[in-house]
Amino acid sequence: MTKLILLRHGQSQWNLENRFTGWCDADLTEQGISEAKKAGYLIKKKNIIFNFAFTSFQKRAIKTLLNLIEELDKPIKNVTKAWQLNERHYGALQGLNKAEMATKYGEKQIMIWRRSFDTPPPPLDKKDPNHPMNMKIYSSINPNDIPDTESLKNTYERSIPYFKSNIEPVLRSEQNVLVAAHGNSLRAICKYLFDISDKMIVKLEIPTGNPIEIDLDNKLKVINYSYMDITRAKEIYFNK
Repeated sequence: MTKLILLRHGQSQWNLENRFTGWCDADLTEQGISEAKKAGYLIKKKNIIFNFAFTSFQKRAIKTLLNLIEELDKPIKNVTKAWQLNERHYGALQGLNKAEMATKYGEKQIMIWRRSFDTPPPPLDKKDPNHPMNMKIYSSINPNDIPDTESLKNTYERSIPYFKSNIEPVLRSEQNVLVAAHGNSLRAICKYLFDISDKMIVKLEIPTGNPIEIDLDNKLKVINYSYMDITRAKEIYFNK
């Protein structure tokens, strides 16, 4: 049996400000740092050992992982940063306040953009300084791979091939893996692992800084799963 821990980053400054973050590089709040440390504490209590961890290119996920490792008191030898694990790109909505956009476009339209499986928000102009093409951290990525906007389906289509080719081989070698990423890249991974339907995935919410502990058999089928902090657990809609 192998363990996979999925962890959404701790609260970011833009989470706190109720803004669409996407590929913008918002930092952690003090609460976010505390959530990351608590995640490390919960994992340490269970004495789960990792040799491999994966995270995104975004500092809120990277700092979450670093604070967690500090709490573990044990290094993780192999840490990989992959842009494919980035948050979903929210297009022209990035940086804007969610409540203000609901007033402008209507709550129904905002919820379609936020929660539907295959409807992306309006695209971000490539000339916008907040477009990933204009950010140094993405300079090594093929420009054709950098999105102007994404639906959850688009996020799934970049995250899951990466998961299959880079994370599954480690799990198949019976080594535990920690993935510190984002709400939507983790929703994509959960959709894949738990076989969640397109209809039900729109209901899945993943709280910040609360590790999901998943036990996998030798065929990487889910045996058990649970949030480590049960006081902030959410339903996962397993096999629905």
